[in-house]
Amino acid sequence: MKSIEQYQKGIKRVLITQEEIKQAVKKAGRFIDSIYDGRPILLVSVLKGAYVFMADLSREITVPCEIAFMCVKSYFEGTSSSGTVNIVMDLDHDVSNYHVVIAEDIIDTGRTLKKLVEILKGRNPLSLHVVTLLDKPDRRVVEMKADMSLFVIPDHFVIGYGLDAAEYYRTLPYIAEYGGD
Repeated sequence: MKSIEQYQKGIKRVLITQEEIKQAVKKAGRFIDSIYDGRPILLVSVLKGAYVFMADLSREITVPCEIAFMCVKSYFEGTSSSGTVNIVMDLDHDVSNYHVVIAEDIIDTGRTLKKLVEILKGRNPLSLHVVTLLDKPDRRVVEMKADMSLFVIPDHFVIGYGLDAAEYYRTLPYIAEYGGD
């Protein structure tokens, strides 16, 4: 467990404020509404990092919306991707009857999201779109682009608004650069 001093030291600097996130999430809700024009969707959150983003995004969407969760991991408690993508928890929906929107927290190397998109496309959804909170194109090692990226950021390890460092910092209401232990 971290002491409060250790915890605070881990917050190097705020990169994206709570208000900036709020405005961008509203814009993403309007984007999704414009694509689906009243048709129902299945909003899929990639756990754990995207849970806060998906919760806020779901309240900005006006089209009929069901939610579902998947857990896909490639970090395993470190600060760099392992290069291996594992499905830890799969959907309990048959997506072939749904317009699917993946709500992702961050596209870093692109490996995790590319694998997830391949899996879901293989299940024949009516359509599939990706909305990501953060995009870190400088780290990309595979071709992967979201339909909408709320923020493009430089190559920093980030925390807050659902993103963590060894399970800490998810509850911060903003995105910050991680300062280490």
